[in-house]
Amino acid sequence: MDDFETLGLSDELLRAVKSEGYTTPTPVQALCIPPLLDGKDVLGVAQTGTGKTAAFALPVLQVMSRSRPQGKRYIRALVLSPTRELAAQIDERFSVYSTHLDLRHKVIFGGVKQNPQVRALEKGLDILVATPGRLLDLIGQGYIDLGRVDFFVLDEADQMLDMGFIRDIRKVLKLLPKRRQNLLFSATMPKSIAELAESFLRNAIMVDVSPEEVTVERIEQKIMFVRKADKRRILVKIIKGEKVEKGIVFTRTKHGANRLVKQLDQSGVNAAAIHGNKSQSARTKALASFKAGHTRILVATDIASRGIDVDGITHVFNYDLPNEPESYVHRIGRTARAGKSGIAYGFCDESESGYLVGIQNLIGFEIDVDDEHEWHFHGAVPKPGQKPGKIKTNNPKKKPNRNQQNRSTKPKSKRRNNHNSRQPSSGRSRSGSGGGRPGHGEGRSRNNRGRSRNQRNNRD
Repeated sequence: MDDFETLGLSDELLRAVKSEGYTTPTPVQALCIPPLLDGKDVLGVAQTGTGKTAAFALPVLQVMSRSRPQGKRYIRALVLSPTRELAAQIDERFSVYSTHLDLRHKVIFGGVKQNPQVRALEKGLDILVATPGRLLDLIGQGYIDLGRVDFFVLDEADQMLDMGFIRDIRKVLKLLPKRRQNLLFSATMPKSIAELAESFLRNAIMVDVSPEEVTVERIEQKIMFVRKADKRRILVKIIKGEKVEKGIVFTRTKHGANRLVKQLDQSGVNAAAIHGNKSQSARTKALASFKAGHTRILVATDIASRGIDVDGITHVFNYDLPNEPESYVHRIGRTARAGKSGIAYGFCDESESGYLVGIQNLIGFEIDVDDEHEWHFHGAVPKPGQKPGKIKTNNPKKKPNRNQQNRSTKPKSKRRNNHNSRQPSSGRSRSGSGGGRPGHGEGRSRNNRGRSRNQRNNRD
């Protein structure tokens, strides 16, 4: 497919596409747009950054623009997204592509006041982009009717299941009319996603693109073995030495992200943090500043590894190596977009060598080691035969102190449920470029079923 004209798009949409500087459709666009225009369901295996938003937004807009129902507008297209950031980005794309069309759209998500969202709904909408929690809340309050939806798009389906949204998805599906066109996108296709797709897609066209190949081809990857206490020093040196203008630094915890931002600011590096504990206004402000180039460095937890799509990122730093190898693939995929190159640094301390083994097993090769720096620490290098995921430690088991021994004789308190505090998985990749594990996402979703609505809304 050489250009957008051959895909059958209208003049209005072609003008919008041209104004964005798009000349050649991406593989997912070339494969998805024609069958969607023909009224077929589509099952797409693709990640953020492959152009998939345009792949479903353009045909949805075209079909909807052909007819304008009389009377008050009602929701004819519903796009369901797992995170606030991704939902906002999808809505922004709809705004760009519908510039020359008489169609209204709105994004709704939790973490902000609902009144402006309710007012927009009451005026009438054609297209609604939503996260599951806020969508069901407003349905329960009587502000949203899904009874006349013609198009249903489920985006980042595997992330939805990892975050515990499967029950919410099924609730939404029950509220949709039987006659509609469906599109499901997922970065991977484990058994749980295949079963979900089979439950509501009808004679779907399968579209499988492999964006992870970009990781191998265009991203230069380096591992640096360091002590944990030296990570900040080497990060600052690289940022300043390579004059990084747009980079993402991934930490394992929210507290770690906040602490690192303060340390970077003290070192003269302009940085902002984005994670689930930040208010929506703070997250939006940080992301907008980063996109505009006012903030050089975005420090993030894995909420950003798939939910944020920003052009022009040149550097990705795994300040903390992820304990799930699949997250590494998604993290470094934030760079090397649109044919550009990028570099990904990983800082491995003595407690993370097992994580590195797992990552290298997943991607299928050993990452180049940069040991020509003053903080190189041989003690962080994986031991021969070290198993993936095992944390190497040279410390013998410590005997409990007297206070601990005394506490152990007291009646046991109610055990805290720890699984809710775990970072959600960022998805899995297929073999050769990320190695999918059938059924893995299904297991994670079971762990998350017990989350309360408030807990889920914290990630909306």
